[in-house]
Amino acid sequence: MTATAAPGALTPERARALFRDGTAAPTTGWSAGYTQVNLVSLPQDWAYEFLLFCQRNPTACPVLDVTDPGGHSTPLAPGADLRTDLPRYRVWEHGELVDEPDRVVDRWRPELVTFLIGCSFTFESALAEAGVPLRHGEQGRSVPMFRTTVECRPAGRLRGPMVVSMRPVPADLVDTAVRATALMPGVHGAPVHTGDPAALGIDALDRPHFGDPVSPAPGDVPVFWGCGVTPQAVLMASRPPFAITHAPGYMFITDARDTDYRIA
Repeated sequence: MTATAAPGALTPERARALFRDGTAAPTTGWSAGYTQVNLVSLPQDWAYEFLLFCQRNPTACPVLDVTDPGGHSTPLAPGADLRTDLPRYRVWEHGELVDEPDRVVDRWRPELVTFLIGCSFTFESALAEAGVPLRHGEQGRSVPMFRTTVECRPAGRLRGPMVVSMRPVPADLVDTAVRATALMPGVHGAPVHTGDPAALGIDALDRPHFGDPVSPAPGDVPVFWGCGVTPQAVLMASRPPFAITHAPGYMFITDARDTDYRIA
């Protein structure tokens, strides 16, 4: 990274410029106070079903914006380009991951409809303000994410398991974490589960399916939130002919403020 400022102090515009110029880094902690989002681009003939899927599974897939077919801009970040301004993308064909480029201009298609989905990085500002430690940030890691055995409600051809993000939280602050995130339903809201990971079909917390393993402190309890990587598990299960997503942990940083998504 060529920036002289710490990632957290960068404006979203400056962060996006760095990504456009080739910087590739997980975005947790970047542009503090600004909303980060997940990206999913699908052919137009799959877009209605995906929108319906999101409506039926809002905890995992809260939609913040949808483009017109072929569109690559959003009012969440005027002047930004959704094809170049993320640090890393994923390209999918028939449910198989075929590439992880740092831009997708040459892969873009006029029939692609792009969905921007709320990200749990956004509510981390509320957790920090409430005094809840963020262990992955302390350890310089991306948040761990896990596929669960909890099946989302299907929509048309789309089906698949919920993905969750996990943050170790001190036991005496779990209620605080629940209250802080419940006020932000547009970015996943309250946890879906606290405690035993086996209840979600998760075998080992030190082996996440996405992101990095994070070490808990003594007295921490694992807390799980719905995760915007859920659509990638759905792509693998449902196998649409083509799709583009962000790489897990490598988000699109918008000009919207985290506080814009608090309901009180």
